Amino acid sequence: MIGAPVERVDGVAKVTGAARYSYEEQVPNIAYGVIVDSTITAGRVTAIDAREAQALPGVLLVMTHENAPRVNASAGDRKLQLLQTDAVFYDRQPVALVVADSFETATDAASRVVVSYDRAKPATTMSSPGATTYTPPSANQNSPDTTRGDFAGTFAGAPVKLDYTYVTPTEFHNPMEPHATLAYWTGDQLTVFDASQGVFSRRTSMAKILGVPESSVRVVAKFIGGGFGSKGGTNPHQLLAAMAAKATGRPVKIVLTRPQMFGGFGNRPRTEQRVRIGAGRDGKLIAMAHDVRSQGSRYDDFIENAAVISRMLYAVPNQITTHRGVRYDVVTPTYMRAPGESSGSFALESAMDELAYAVNVDPLQLRLLNYAEIDLSENKPFSSKSLRQCYAQAAERFGWSNRKPEPRSMRTPEGLLVGYGMATSTYPSNRSSASAAATMHPDGSVSATSGGVDIGTGAYTAFTQVAAEAVGVQVERVHFDLGDTTMPMAPQAGGSQLTASVANAVHAAGVDLREKLAALAIGDARSPLHGKLLGELGFGDGRVFVSTQPAVGEAFAAIVRRSGQPSVTGRADVQHDRRQKSPYSSHAFGTHFAEVHVDPDFGTVRLARMVSAFAAGRIVNARTARSQFLGGAVWGVSMALHEEARPDERSGRYMNANLENYLVPVNADIPAIDIILVDEQDEYVNPLGIKGIGEIGNVGSAAAVANAVYHATGKRVRELPITPEKLLT
Repeated sequence: MIGAPVERVDGVAKVTGAARYSYEEQVPNIAYGVIVDSTITAGRVTAIDAREAQALPGVLLVMTHENAPRVNASAGDRKLQLLQTDAVFYDRQPVALVVADSFETATDAASRVVVSYDRAKPATTMSSPGATTYTPPSANQNSPDTTRGDFAGTFAGAPVKLDYTYVTPTEFHNPMEPHATLAYWTGDQLTVFDASQGVFSRRTSMAKILGVPESSVRVVAKFIGGGFGSKGGTNPHQLLAAMAAKATGRPVKIVLTRPQMFGGFGNRPRTEQRVRIGAGRDGKLIAMAHDVRSQGSRYDDFIENAAVISRMLYAVPNQITTHRGVRYDVVTPTYMRAPGESSGSFALESAMDELAYAVNVDPLQLRLLNYAEIDLSENKPFSSKSLRQCYAQAAERFGWSNRKPEPRSMRTPEGLLVGYGMATSTYPSNRSSASAAATMHPDGSVSATSGGVDIGTGAYTAFTQVAAEAVGVQVERVHFDLGDTTMPMAPQAGGSQLTASVANAVHAAGVDLREKLAALAIGDARSPLHGKLLGELGFGDGRVFVSTQPAVGEAFAAIVRRSGQPSVTGRADVQHDRRQKSPYSSHAFGTHFAEVHVDPDFGTVRLARMVSAFAAGRIVNARTARSQFLGGAVWGVSMALHEEARPDERSGRYMNANLENYLVPVNADIPAIDIILVDEQDEYVNPLGIKGIGEIGNVGSAAAVANAVYHATGKRVRELPITPEKLLT
């Protein structure tokens, strides 16, 4: 079953509306919360006049910093602004919460709350007066700075030198489902239905902030309409809902508006990345420096670890990398799909393309010339690396050999400039501890469970397949449930780790179940398998049999019925200590080849086609895997040509906080994208050989498009997005 392109087991529920998302959960006596956002980016709240709002029939509470329950807003996985003080740190920070017996009343009342401020002059950009630079304690669990060899000396004497700065803008996640939470208390027990990427991490963080035991908090997340990192960390609305539910004694729902999604809930930070390359005249790398400046808030730490990709992707003996944060008046950034690698690959892969032109070497050949056989950042061999195969298959499918090397040398019959560009993709193969259970019922059906979350990637389907194969039954006989802290522990869906972690636990639980069934049959004098040894037995088609005599077998269901037990359950806890160093470096690898068409008069860029190839270990479901790779590639195109949050540099307020003016691709912007799944076996990465695939798709995709634009126009755009005015000036 593993690897088969099984259709989504939750597909019918989603298209018919039977799949219930967090905000759609129904409990008696629900109240509705609406957040009042700040209209300044820095300063203090001097007064809040809520009299008109409180006078409306149905209003239950106007919660402000003056009457909000006291909590430890800095105790969770990130520091939050939870109506604990009058200070304002960023645009659209929550300054009040209105709770009413209907959503309409709460919305109306929120519009009537009058907030007065003492405005401070904000620092609105990374170069504004008042913005301060600092060295972070870490870069997403990596060292902020690294050194190997002698960069300064080698770079000084390099025959070919490049020194350029690349800029990626602030970007916002905007999943289809906005942030939404329902919270209610039953005595001292808190239940939270939340659009969350991880129920266990959310439980831990909320318990710490609220000052209650973890055992007093249950978090449920059955269906998620996209997350991309925005629903990975704890956010203000979750705590505000719990606080308001406690204060009112009623369940409280909060859902954000689309403009609020551009507020205090994190974003991909703006980066300014200086890349210096020293090379021989043949293009062989001898020195590289990758220095990152990353947007940060006044009150917490978050760094986009953009230089991490440069530490391992190419064979460069002399290298330095640095990360610095810049504090100014913005919300703390957070993880966005392929955090670090997505931003960093634009800088690194653009610089590699610039080197290719500088030494007159084909961009693909340049990468092969500098191919890293080992991970120099850790001085370890890779657990597997099939990047050469990705290059070869994608280049052939794309027709890279037809590329004319000179910029502006290719045109369509209509006169549009044609550009070919390519870039490399990689993402680490992360993994965490996970647990699972699988139960056989007297009718022969299997129910399996783990507390992971399906954020839309197909986890329900993938884990169903793994359970079916492990137990030895058809997929149709398995029902998988997830997304609840009452279930076996699992990590959050982030860092491309969920499937690689939970699938191994599900498989181990399935194996445990079938061995328990076999033991029951062996010990039962009425069974045709009585007295056999476990090693003699095989499993499949819902039965256990003598491996050398398939005809001598017994159905799982019959074993359960005869045992007198209501069901038989297998369990597994698969531990993985990240602190324990592996002898191997594990990454997924891939590549993107892009063709763009550029109007020479208007500077408009259209993606004409893209071919992307990926090698990511054992693929659990070819259908959903292709969707993940495709979605990532599209996001990279969006990063290259569309996305940019634009602040008013006087006030710091985002001017395009909606999907009318914050541009993302539509169907007309995305032609056919050809995805190639390169077969790869990895016996070291984890027991099932699975690598995460959720994020690698948009690593390098933006760079491939940008490199194609340069080939088409001869104009190198080093600050995203690539817009007509940047090509025409």
